[in-house]
Amino acid sequence: MQQIRDTMFEFDQYLGFLAFLAILTIGFWLMIFLTAFVIPYWIAGSTMERMKMKKEAKKKALEEGNA
Repeated sequence: MQQIRDTMFEFDQYLGFLAFLAILTIGFWLMIFLTAFVIPYWIAGSTMERMKMKKEAKKKALEEGNA
């Protein structure tokens, strides 16, 4: 019986293991959220901003050509 007791986790080790699993799970879901929502949103926003800047530059060039 003493040998079984020696191989079992202590209570604080069990809590540490649960904390590790919780942090790992939170990190996993955060990574999924970032790759699924935030990164495409950032790419779409920067693309739209680049298109707007090109449109403004083209408009400015046309105005300078007409003046």
